[in-house]
Amino acid sequence: MPRRRDVDSQREMLSEAVWSVLAEQGLDGFTVRAVAERAGCTTGLVMHAFAGKRELLVHARRLLHERAAAAFDAAEASADAPAERLRAVLRRAACLTPAERDGARVWVAFLAAAAADEELARVHRENNRAFVRRVERLLGRVAPDLPRAQRAVRARGLVALVEGFNALAAADPTTYPARTQGTAIDDAVRAAAL
Repeated sequence: MPRRRDVDSQREMLSEAVWSVLAEQGLDGFTVRAVAERAGCTTGLVMHAFAGKRELLVHARRLLHERAAAAFDAAEASADAPAERLRAVLRRAACLTPAERDGARVWVAFLAAAAADEELARVHRENNRAFVRRVERLLGRVAPDLPRAQRAVRARGLVALVEGFNALAAADPTTYPARTQGTAIDDAVRAAAL
């Protein structure tokens, strides 16, 4: 019987293969066979680790969120001033590098899959709401006198800005380059603090 750590390691490796398939082929190219080929294993191993394609997709989405949350924690810890912490987290959420653009394509594929699957939609809502709460908390430190209702609206606006850039830049990085995204995020943080 395999040890739990081995199973967890296999599931993580397969989730990374899911991300690669989604980044390169989109949701239409996402098959158990494509994931197995990317992972360098058999479809049998994939099906041993996951009950099916949907469970594989849900696990990969949850793992992506865990890694993003850790990256946001690190970005937040890297800055001293409240506005710099907020800016660092938003910039980390944006797709400012080619690797982050691949991540944005994966995120868009997960979002598209969530439109037709209630479990994936629930996972997406949980993860999005956690990010909104983080941004709202950080914004509260930047503008402590801002009423809670206004802070909530501004936080959602900041999240929508970053996620909108992610979706648009995933398909058209020429129109939405990193410099444009970074400038817009910086301007939005300054405006949100007023």
